[in-house]
Amino acid sequence: MSRRLSIVVPALNEAGTIEHTLRPLQPLRAEGVEVLVVDGGSSDATRTVALPWADRVLLAPRGRARQMNVGARAAHGQVLLFLHADTRLPPGAPRQLRTALKASGREWGRFDVTIEGRSRWLPMVATMMNLRSRLSGIATGDQAMFVRRKAFDAVGGFPDQPLMEDVELSRRLRHRGRPVCLRERVQTSGRRWDTRGAWRTIWLMWQLRWLYWRGVPAEQLAERYR
Repeated sequence: MSRRLSIVVPALNEAGTIEHTLRPLQPLRAEGVEVLVVDGGSSDATRTVALPWADRVLLAPRGRARQMNVGARAAHGQVLLFLHADTRLPPGAPRQLRTALKASGREWGRFDVTIEGRSRWLPMVATMMNLRSRLSGIATGDQAMFVRRKAFDAVGGFPDQPLMEDVELSRRLRHRGRPVCLRERVQTSGRRWDTRGAWRTIWLMWQLRWLYWRGVPAEQLAERYR
């Protein structure tokens, strides 16, 4: 069966949030959009909770890149959209991305993002993320990246690394063309900013990005991130 769009949701111990993400996708499933949840070996009830809300729930080796690659291989869609388990799409997202890809002739893209959380700095963080992405042509997983399957396969999918897999995929895709940057906004959780502190998290992420651009291996950066 060939579908126009497949949504791949990597998850790990998201029993408390996964239904909140998947429930709004049900009207899209009724329109033929495929929804795949790829669990990385959760120790909670993530798979059980997700099962009624997805076309399939798959099991993969732990690691967001590995999980998303497993989902991509199992998906039937001509376009793949990678949605974090704590992120919600804007209304009409499939139509918006299909129209943008067709009109632009480009192969990939992402949405703008809004970050939900307690810190008053999160609107600024989101604004800077969106601006940086628009200027650099680099997207992050929080922005719900989407890509034509042929382009995804041509660059080898997500690199098998524990951090910055979204940045690296963007770099590879950018060699084929710049992304479509949609101004419609996904809503993502600000839990890591709330838990670790907004400024501390901002500073850490800028440091990690800078070190990655300098060539520090993702494995070393993942240890620092944890």
